[in-house]
Amino acid sequence: ARSNKVATTLAMQDFSQLKKDYGKEQADVIVNITGNIISGQVMGETSKLLSERFGKIMQDRQSVSVNRTDTSISHSKQLDSAIPASKIAALSSGEFVGLVADNPDEKIKLKMFHAEIINDADKLNEEVSHYKEIPVVSNVTQQQVIDNYYQVKMEVKRLIGEEVERLKNQK
Repeated sequence: ARSNKVATTLAMQDFSQLKKDYGKEQADVIVNITGNIISGQVMGETSKLLSERFGKIMQDRQSVSVNRTDTSISHSKQLDSAIPASKIAALSSGEFVGLVADNPDEKIKLKMFHAEIINDADKLNEEVSHYKEIPVVSNVTQQQVIDNYYQVKMEVKRLIGEEVERLKNQK
């Protein structure tokens, strides 16, 4: 798909939605083949999953020990989550974490990020004040929507049947 400039976007509020709608196996496949992930605040399993996805980084640690006679400082290195689940669970509105994939010919040095969108409230309010009402194209009843849904469903079924027959007759 990439060679044809196709990009699939899947949006969900939480990994549990994906599991509910697609089942655990399919949800795992979808999550594991995803190249780019952008997330706002999420809790529980989703924040843990994202934290694991972002991986671990080596952190420098310093500890200070004080006793009656002297003070000692020790330095160590420890492997910690690059973005801990607790940080993902505590993101504020407009704050995001993510991981982006690059291409072999377009390398990205900083693939992982923690960023905040800063909105200019005055400009946004100015823009909103110029919004126009969306015109009513036609009044549609609930029954018309239901009838149209079933008509489309029948047409799709018919098209699938015709295509299956065409493929059978090719052999």
